[in-house]
Amino acid sequence: MIFFFFRILFTAIAVVVSAYYIPEIRIKDFSDCVIFGLIVGLINATVRPILIFITLPINFFTLGLFSLVINIFTYWLAAEISYGVHILDFWGAFWGGLVIWIIGILTNRYLWKKEL
Repeated sequence: MIFFFFRILFTAIAVVVSAYYIPEIRIKDFSDCVIFGLIVGLINATVRPILIFITLPINFFTLGLFSLVINIFTYWLAAEISYGVHILDFWGAFWGGLVIWIIGILTNRYLWKKEL
């Protein structure tokens, strides 16, 4: 459970940093980013596995790069649902999805304790 809250916090921080550097992403305040992080977490827990399963053949043939398209879509969907985060065009969703993808990889690697 604490891992989920850390992911939401890191996602919110990543959205704030990416909105600072990417002009196509607009945010109102940090609390909206926390809500956006919660929405991204819920979408990644519910919708994303279904999309991964449906697009498994495409993902297989593109050697996993289609996962980036799915991350862009989930990032855009979360921005459409949330109130304070706005994405102006495709490139904002692309770069924001890429940042969230990298943050997700890093948080999974460094926060999740796996015992072998």
